This record gives sequence, structure tokens and C-alpha cells, in this order.
Amino acid sequence: MTLTDVAHQRLINQQVVGTQLKSPKEVVGWLGAVQAQDYYMAKWAIGLRMINATDRLIEEAINSAEIIRTHVMRPTWHFALAQDIRWMLQLTAPHLKASMKSSQAKLGLNEKIFKRTNGIIEKLLIGDKHLTRSEIVAELKKKKIAADNLQATHIMFDAELNGIVCNGPMRGKQFTYALMDERIPSTKSLPKEEALAKLSLKYFTSHGPATIQDFTWWSGLPVADAKAGLEMIKGKLMSEKIENKIYWYVEPSSVKSFQSPPLFLPAYDEFMISYTDRSASLNPSFSKIALMGNGIFRPIIVVDGKAIGIWMRTIKKDQVVIETKFFRSKENLKKKDIESLMQSFGNFLNLEVKVK
Repeated sequence: MTLTDVAHQRLINQQVVGTQLKSPKEVVGWLGAVQAQDYYMAKWAIGLRMINATDRLIEEAINSAEIIRTHVMRPTWHFALAQDIRWMLQLTAPHLKASMKSSQAKLGLNEKIFKRTNGIIEKLLIGDKHLTRSEIVAELKKKKIAADNLQATHIMFDAELNGIVCNGPMRGKQFTYALMDERIPSTKSLPKEEALAKLSLKYFTSHGPATIQDFTWWSGLPVADAKAGLEMIKGKLMSEKIENKIYWYVEPSSVKSFQSPPLFLPAYDEFMISYTDRSASLNPSFSKIALMGNGIFRPIIVVDGKAIGIWMRTIKKDQVVIETKFFRSKENLKKKDIESLMQSFGNFLNLEVKVK
């Protein structure tokens, strides 16, 4: 197996190539979690991995709470299944909360304050109410609780990590919060060992070939927990050493006959963000173009498993305008080919595609 094979197999395992999945729930359940800080791009990340996807179909899955958007790993926004979110939070939240204590102390936040803010937030949302963050912050300030932008971020983080709140349905273009217990039916908790094994198997099945370092990064778990999780499922995986790194994966599909048209993947797509070493799919000399500072991942154009450029989209009244920037001029795609390739994206948004 070569690094090119690794990139090909990841595209197959992540359902970017050859998917037979038919619903948002199937996609998110297969991947385990989908990074979702860029909400609109994250919906496309789900859509390109399923058959006959539309933005509206995915929005309905989110608004009906089949899919939950909350902070569950690293921590940043992710989509996860409603049936998975509680056991995932029980597994990841203790480490995430511990990792933020120092930053929170500098902001004057502690467990005593969080206990109070969580209680206020519960009372505000009880009865199936859905409020925006700014509406919640306004109520906190009425209670004399300091909640500037960064403090408010950590206050809501804590409420999410404790399983008190998750996303509510969209209010137009505004995000809302809801009480998790009102939005999601009660689900069975899992012992830590079972949860570790389950999350580990989800990751290496859907994201492999990958290293233990990749899994540690993706999950946000302590290194010891990530290693323990991998140890529990090794018997279900294969491994191979490539350039002094051990890659773990399920028995692969044939990648020798790998075929895929050029792919236009969204910002923060799991194909790029799920790994610490991205050299299998991105030449390090182009990292600063595709991966900007402050952890910003741009939408990428992928050919034969390798990123060859980036793309941008501008939504207008009745069309989506696509702009591209290729790393090397010799790898440029023709305008008519880009228009053809992006028809699926236009269909997804129910908009005409125009390429600049």
C-alpha cells in the first residue's frame, strides 16, 4: 500500500466515492461525527456522500433532531446522530472540560458559575422553547452574569458538554438552542470501555487507513484512551507500515482500479480534517493555501486523491457562483468541465451553477 492508495481508500471508506447511502442519518451514522462549524458547507459534506441529496432534505433531518449539531469533540461543532450523542458526550466531555479549565479561569469562569448558568439556561428553555445564543446571553446579563463573546462561548460549551442543551431547529437563518432531554428521547448510556471500542471502530472503519495519532486528534480523547480503544478492536482491523507509520483499516476495497471524477469537497471536510498527517492527499508545499491559520480549512478540489486547488462559492438569488484557484496552472480544469462537475452541487442547492 502506498500513500496514494491510502488517499483512494479513504475516499471510498468515507463514502465520497461509490456511496450507496440514501439518507443524512445513514451518512452521519457511518462517519460517527461530521465537523460542522461551517454549517452550510457541512450540509454539503453530508450531501455529497449520499444519493439524491438536497440541502432541504438535510435541513429537515437537523430540524427534526435525527441529526444533532453540538460540541462533542476537540471541541468544535459536529453533527452526530441523536441516538449516539449522549454516549459520545459521556466519553469525550470529561477530557474536553478539563482541557478548558485554565482558559475558563482566566475569564473568571468556574464550576460554581457554570452550575448557576446551566440552571438559568434550563429554565429559559424548558417547555420546548428554542432561543438563540444572543437571547440566552441577554437573559444571563439580566441576572448580573458577565457574558461577553468569549465568556458566552464557554458558558454554552459547558451546557453542551453536560448534555443540557443542543441545537434547536433553525429560525430562518438563525441558530437556536433547545434542551437535549426535550429534543432527544432517552437513550442508553454505555460503559466507558464499550463506548471507547464503539467510537474507535466507527473511526477506523469509516476514516481508515489512519494512524493512532489521527484517531487521537479526531476524537479529542486523551492519548491513553485512544490507544486503549484501538487495542480493543485490533482484531477487527488490518494494519500496514508506510513510511514509519502504522495505518489501521478495515479490509479494503480494491484501490488498484480506483476511478473518480474531480471532486469539489467542502471546507472542513472529513477527508482533510480527520488526520494529523495530511500528506497522502495534500502536498505540504500547498498547505498554507488549503489550510489557513487559526485552523481554517478551505474547500478543496481533489483529483486522484490529491488536492490540486481550492474553490469558493457565492450564493445569489437564483444561482451559485463558483470560483477556483489551482495550485499549479498545468492542473487547471476547464470551465465547462467545472460547470458539469458542479451540477450536483447546484442540484443540491436548487440553484443554477455559474463558473467565473
